[in-house]
Amino acid sequence: MHVSKIIEVQDYTWKYINTSVPALAEINLTIEEGSFVGVIGPNGAGKTTLAFSIDGLVPGQYNGVKKGSVKVFGKEVEDYDKGELQQLVGVVFSDPEAQFTAMTVEDELVFGMENIGLSLAEIKERLEWVTELTELSNLLMKPPYEISGGQKQRVALAAVLAMRPKILILDEPTSMLDPVSRGRIFKVLAKLKEEENNTIIVIEHSLENLVPLADQMILMSESKLVLHDKTQPFFQQSKMLLEKGAFPPGAMLFFHLLHERGLYQGEYPLTVAGGAELLRDLMGK
Repeated sequence: MHVSKIIEVQDYTWKYINTSVPALAEINLTIEEGSFVGVIGPNGAGKTTLAFSIDGLVPGQYNGVKKGSVKVFGKEVEDYDKGELQQLVGVVFSDPEAQFTAMTVEDELVFGMENIGLSLAEIKERLEWVTELTELSNLLMKPPYEISGGQKQRVALAAVLAMRPKILILDEPTSMLDPVSRGRIFKVLAKLKEEENNTIIVIEHSLENLVPLADQMILMSESKLVLHDKTQPFFQQSKMLLEKGAFPPGAMLFFHLLHERGLYQGEYPLTVAGGAELLRDLMGK
């Protein structure tokens, strides 16, 4: 199977105008098609600027100094025509209302599709697909401002998905949500991972839902990419994560503490269920 490098970032530094320190410094990163990537790190580490750089908002809508290159599908982001890259890369922000433009949920979902000139038949087909995927069918006639936070976030996600971008970036999509709503967003992402071939990048502080889905993880700290690895070996370096202010999920942290005390030597479990099973085995022995 041929795997293509869909995102290539080389020796990339970005400094916003009127700031003394670069938001990103000497970033090198390759992401292959179909990957599900989690991005973690403390506030101010450069995670959102990295997302903006991949979808062309940086430097498109921000002033600053750029060194190095950011390529999507082998083409420098600045070389895309206006609006062209945004059809390939969809971004969902933490505040869904910032993305709303329409008076009903249905209009919100249709707006982007009309903008890119899809036929009525294609719009209808995609609308059915995306409302089923995100469980929004019963909300189509409601104003997006009058629904719950979790529903708003699913509408924002559905509006981006309806455009069928090859790359989907979610920038802290669950930061304002309760655990149930958070679970629903990740349920949609799990379905996407299973059924579609999107490349998905999720910037997230809450890791319990993210870790079981992510094929690989990235740690950002102080404008730099500190660690990029497959999920399991990434979290085996929990000591480094903690030093950089990134907190692994509880089950991993528990086994990391056992490891530090010389009581456990194997791989850390990625889920609570996996941790419980591992603990039963250890107690049995």
